[in-house]
Amino acid sequence: MGTNVRRKTGFTGLLLISLLLTGLVRAEDWPCFRGPGGQGISAEKDVPTHWSATSGIRWRTAVPGEGWSSPIVCGDRVFATATLEGGSSFHLICFDRTGGKVVWDKEITRQKAGHKQPNNSYATPTPATDGRRIYVPVCDGRILAVSMEGELLWTNTDVEYYSEHGLAVSPVLFEDLVIVPFDGSSPPPNTKVGWQVPWDKAVILAVDRNTGRTRWRGSRGSSRIAHVTPRIVQVEGRDQLVSGAGDVIQGFDPHTGARLWTVDSPGEGVVPSIVSGDGLVFTASGFGASRICAVRAGGQGNVTKTHTAWETREDVPKMSSLLHVAPHLYVATETGVVKCLQAATGQVVWRERLGGKFSASPVWAEGRIYLLAENGKMTVLEEGPTFKIIAQNELGEKCCASPAISQGNLFLRTDKALYCVGP
Repeated sequence: MGTNVRRKTGFTGLLLISLLLTGLVRAEDWPCFRGPGGQGISAEKDVPTHWSATSGIRWRTAVPGEGWSSPIVCGDRVFATATLEGGSSFHLICFDRTGGKVVWDKEITRQKAGHKQPNNSYATPTPATDGRRIYVPVCDGRILAVSMEGELLWTNTDVEYYSEHGLAVSPVLFEDLVIVPFDGSSPPPNTKVGWQVPWDKAVILAVDRNTGRTRWRGSRGSSRIAHVTPRIVQVEGRDQLVSGAGDVIQGFDPHTGARLWTVDSPGEGVVPSIVSGDGLVFTASGFGASRICAVRAGGQGNVTKTHTAWETREDVPKMSSLLHVAPHLYVATETGVVKCLQAATGQVVWRERLGGKFSASPVWAEGRIYLLAENGKMTVLEEGPTFKIIAQNELGEKCCASPAISQGNLFLRTDKALYCVGP
C-alpha cells in the first residue's frame, strides 16, 4: 500500500511539474509595440473574451498624467510611460503584473514639450525591453535606456527632432541595436518643409544597446513626415529593416543602415506600422493620397513598378495598423469600418461598419481578433472569411493605446487607468 501511495505521489508530482513547465512555455511577454513579433499576434491561450468595467477585471490601477504609449509586459512587470506638468516631466511607471500595484514611478527625464497635434500625446512612443533595459524615445529626439529598477543608464542625443505632429514612432530591437526612425519636419518658420513639401532630412538611427552610442545613421532621400514603426523581415535568407514614411516604403541593411530599395507610396503623416507575411509587406499610407499597398521586399534602387503587388484606396486606416493572419489582412478605420481582405490579392472578403473610431491597432489570439475603439468598446471577432462577432465589451473610458496580451491576460490602457482583464 505504501508503494502505491509513493507511486501515486510521484505521478502527481510529475504531472504538476509537467503542467508548470507547460505554463512556462505558454507564458509570453509583450516586450514592444504590437508584441513579440511586432505584428499584434499572441501565442497565448485562454485570453478572455467577455468583460465589462465592473466584471472580468483582474485589476485596475490609475495612471497619473497623460500618454498614449501602449503597455509592455516583461515577466511580472508591466511598463508604461506618461507625462506630467504639461508634457515636461516624462515618467516611466512599473506595475506589478499580478496585482496592479505601482512598483515604482520615476521621472526619467525632463523634455521640452514642443508642438504636437491634439490627438497625439507627449508620451506616445511605446517603449521596448530586452529584459535587461527599457528603451524609450522622447519627443525631442533623445533615446533613453532605463534599468529594470527605473535608473537612467544612458542617453543618446544625436538627433534633434521636431515634427508638426509630435513624436509617435516606437523603437525596434535588432541584435544589439535599438533602431528608431525620426521622420520629422522643419521647425518654424518653414513648417511645411518635410510635412507638405518633401525633404531629405529624415533620419533612421541605430544605437548600441549597451552604450547608447550611435552605430549608424540611415538616410531616406526625399520623403515626408511619418511615425511608422518599422519591422525586420527576411528577404532571401537575410535580415532587412523595412521602414515606411511619407511618400516611401524602403528596405535597409539593419547592420549598416545602407538603403537598399524604395517603393513610391504617396501620402504624408503615415502612422500604421509595417506588417509582413506570405512574402509581402503591407502598409497604409496616411493622409493626402491614402492607400493600402502590398509590396515584395527586395531588389535594388527604385522598385515601384516591379515590386508592387497590389493596392487599394478604399477604407484606408490612418492611425490603426493592419493585422495579417494568413490568408487574410484585417483593417479598422477611423470611420468605424472593419474589413477583411485576401492578403495575396487585396480582394475584399467582407466589409462591415462597427461604428466608433479606431486608433488602437488590432491584436489576435487563439483564432480571435480584438478591436479596441476610442470609446472603450472592445469588439471580439472570429477570425476568418465570415464576419462573426463573439463579444462586445465596454469600459467607458477613452482608449487610443493598443492592447497587450501576456500570461493569458489583456492589458488595456485608457486615459485614466491601466486594466488587466482576465481571471
